[in-house]
Amino acid sequence: MATSKEIRNRIGSVQNTKKITRTMELVSTAKAKKAVDKVVASRPYADKISELIKSLAAQGEVADHPLLRKHPHVRRALVVVVTANRGLCGGYNANVLRLAMQQIEDYKKAGVEVIVHLIGKKAISTFNYLKIPFAASFTHLDDKLTFADAQKFAEDYMERFSLEQVDKIDLIYTRYMSSAVQKPVSDTILPVEIPASEKAHKTLPFIFEPDPQSILQSLLPKAICQNLYQSLLDAMASEQIARRIAMKNATDAASDMIKALTKEYNRVRQAKITQEIAEIVGGAAAIQ
Repeated sequence: MATSKEIRNRIGSVQNTKKITRTMELVSTAKAKKAVDKVVASRPYADKISELIKSLAAQGEVADHPLLRKHPHVRRALVVVVTANRGLCGGYNANVLRLAMQQIEDYKKAGVEVIVHLIGKKAISTFNYLKIPFAASFTHLDDKLTFADAQKFAEDYMERFSLEQVDKIDLIYTRYMSSAVQKPVSDTILPVEIPASEKAHKTLPFIFEPDPQSILQSLLPKAICQNLYQSLLDAMASEQIARRIAMKNATDAASDMIKALTKEYNRVRQAKITQEIAEIVGGAAAIQ
């Protein structure tokens, strides 16, 4: 059984840990609020531009745009995996990496050559540890993500796809659904996918000036940039929410541990006092 001094030391250690986790929880809460505000602010624009793209793509004469062209047999796919630079965020990184590994394995089984791009130190360290090759890695994206950052990625990916260096580009990240739900997903960045129902729908709520081809030529790259930016914002917001939840759980666990240790300390101290009283009574009885 531990001595009262050892238990006091453990209580002090857990209390210090609780202060750290509580501070990290508060910081993550503030960062999560800012990240969610960005997600909510940019989503209406992303939804509207996607709606406009669907309406344009529903025109038969613009369906052969290079960024809309689907390859019947995918030979080479680019998979972009988005994780965090830091840990202490529960299963956030593990869930994304699990989905990425599964998708890469599925592509390989289908005979597709896979090119992997990694965003975030956690993905890089995991792929290095598992000795899985990757073509490029990026660690500069953080909670200060800007549209210019997403635009650089989007322009590179559009160039690769237009030059037919790759037949398909997938983005694996954590989508922000709500403050309570964040889900790892795999979205196809290129080619831009148009639902069949939209293609068949010819009655459009828009009058286009100039012609749909010119508008699509200008608008489609902007839509791809915006969708990529929206996905990266979702990932950043999900990371902060996951870290806040993980730190709250750690703080609660520390509180429970302090309570348990305090009870144990009181029990050990009471046992020591009882023993001392018994020794005094025994000594007094021996003298008599």
